[in-house]
Amino acid sequence: MTAARLAPAACAAATLRHALLDRWQRDFPLVAEPYAQIAAVLGSDAASVLRTFADLRRDGAISRIGAVWGAGAGGAAMLCAFALPPGQLAEAAAIVSAEPGVNHNYEREHDWNLWFVATATDGAALGACVDRLEARLGRRALRLPMRRAYRIDLGFGLDAPPVARDDVALDAPGEAVAERDRPLAALLEEGLPLVERPYDAWADALQTSRTQLLATLARWQRAGTVRRYGVIVRHHELGIVHNAMCVFALPDDAVDAAGAALAACAGVTLCYRREPAPGWPYQLYCMVHGRDRAGVLALIAAATARAGLRHCDQAVLFSRRRFKQQGARYFRSAVPAGAGVPA
Repeated sequence: MTAARLAPAACAAATLRHALLDRWQRDFPLVAEPYAQIAAVLGSDAASVLRTFADLRRDGAISRIGAVWGAGAGGAAMLCAFALPPGQLAEAAAIVSAEPGVNHNYEREHDWNLWFVATATDGAALGACVDRLEARLGRRALRLPMRRAYRIDLGFGLDAPPVARDDVALDAPGEAVAERDRPLAALLEEGLPLVERPYDAWADALQTSRTQLLATLARWQRAGTVRRYGVIVRHHELGIVHNAMCVFALPDDAVDAAGAALAACAGVTLCYRREPAPGWPYQLYCMVHGRDRAGVLALIAAATARAGLRHCDQAVLFSRRRFKQQGARYFRSAVPAGAGVPA
């Protein structure tokens, strides 16, 4: 077969791959055969959709099809940082990444240069996790618990440029995951199976009905327990390789208004308030991602101006190296025995 005759098939495969990455980062179908429904929308077939999702996962473009939890869903999490000599950074990063509770671990451009997020089932387990790391490294960590979320998204549009939003509703604590539903939450963190009827597979593992399972997932989305349900992309692998954490120090009574304004700005994917720490006065944080550093800086400048933050004490911490990136695992201890989850 000639290259000319192969080209249309290759083009169709690329189009399908792009659509699956871009279109289903949220509102993934809650139906018996979700991959068949997606295929019908795209004029494809379920086998091709399943095969393409498997390829995307194998290539690292996506981590899973699952949930981004809203504030208050359950468990505990904390942003932390170590200040390390450059010569010790790689070894320390390996120690931090090996801790099961750590899901993100980055080098950033600052004296506090190793930043990580730790998650656990509760506050006591979270504190013990950071205690272990401090003991291993012989250093004090900044401990920066979240106090309020203004925006939690981390969806990445592949085509449209980022735009400002005028309808951002501040994230309020959603319904907590009930004890009886923790096994389903654990499966959601692992990722939807790539089989024709994935919710049936989960229902069988949980000894429940697909109808009841889908009703729980729908309720979690309405209640804010799940902030976003869909394809979780890995932005580095998609060419979105520059990201900056921006931090601002403000009077306590000004933080919430500034956070609401910042959350609505173009390019801001995360925005939240954290507790300050000795030597670290910042309470307001946001994340901005992009394909090049200049573009990220331009988005930061525009957002800072729009939110009225140009003259406050602030810092921009670009990432230098990604050591670990995976989804939060608040409920991993509740995975039902023998459940079939994605590799």
